[in-house]
Amino acid sequence: MTNDRAMFCFGLGYTARALAASLRPEGWAVTGTSRSAGSRRAGPESEGIGTHVFHRNHPLSRPAGALAGITHMLVSIPPDLEGDPVLDRHAGDVGSIRSLSWIGYLSTVGVYGDRRGGWVDETSECRPATERSVRRAAAEQAWLSLGRRESVPVHVFRLAGIYGPRRNPLEAARRGTARRLFKPGQVFSRIHVSDVVRVLRASMARPDPGAIYNVCDDEPAPPQDVVAFACGLVGREVPPLAPFDEAELTELGRSFYAECRRVRNDRIKNDLGVTLQYPDYRAGLSELARGRSSCAVAASPSTARRSRAMSSGSDNR
Repeated sequence: MTNDRAMFCFGLGYTARALAASLRPEGWAVTGTSRSAGSRRAGPESEGIGTHVFHRNHPLSRPAGALAGITHMLVSIPPDLEGDPVLDRHAGDVGSIRSLSWIGYLSTVGVYGDRRGGWVDETSECRPATERSVRRAAAEQAWLSLGRRESVPVHVFRLAGIYGPRRNPLEAARRGTARRLFKPGQVFSRIHVSDVVRVLRASMARPDPGAIYNVCDDEPAPPQDVVAFACGLVGREVPPLAPFDEAELTELGRSFYAECRRVRNDRIKNDLGVTLQYPDYRAGLSELARGRSSCAVAASPSTARRSRAMSSGSDNR
């Protein structure tokens, strides 16, 4: 690559494709990875993105060529039981890219653990309790260590539950499958995907190697309130409250309710100068209901599941 604005995405997931869609009209070259040659989701935001196959058991076949001239890198692949697959397979390759001016690692606010509704910020101690959050916390530190060791500009973004086009509670409300689970005192933090992109781009414009940012909106909110608002927007009857203790949930779904915290986002505003386009779920869902929300991404077979998870704090990238 000779483009001085070249983005490589380890994992072309929901957020990475939204970021790519915002960059490509400005002349950015964007490449990334998928788990198999046929797994990249179709859609206009994926056009023109060069794709390489990558997963733990299938490293990049020619990493020097794939990563040559990269100026920016986004990492959204989650750690697995063995650790971070990108670092385990390509730490040396990443550390040797002298053209890099920014690396963004997408983590989760889940690393803070349960605070019984208390507030956390980036200076708060990480107390991960679930297995997936323990892995995320370890991966964060591994990436930051690589940054210090190899002098590459690593930034960590702790994301709240992401929602946006085709991945939001409006979908379940329209289908009539929305549920309002009630657990006293339970709240979740959320963030619209277009505001995630806004934060990432602000950081890219103002690199601060080693920085950690919470990425969430201004209002941690009870999930049952979000569902009720979504139903009102699409003209569907608001389902009755159902006690959380009596609900049939997957182990993953139940684990979201095992933790409760409120996440501060002052750093993205004060350090990066970000003004959120959607400062609360009401603004975000209202725009989605009108069909004018930006950063559109293609639907996928798991969209329905992710739409349900958003109302209960999913941190899927």
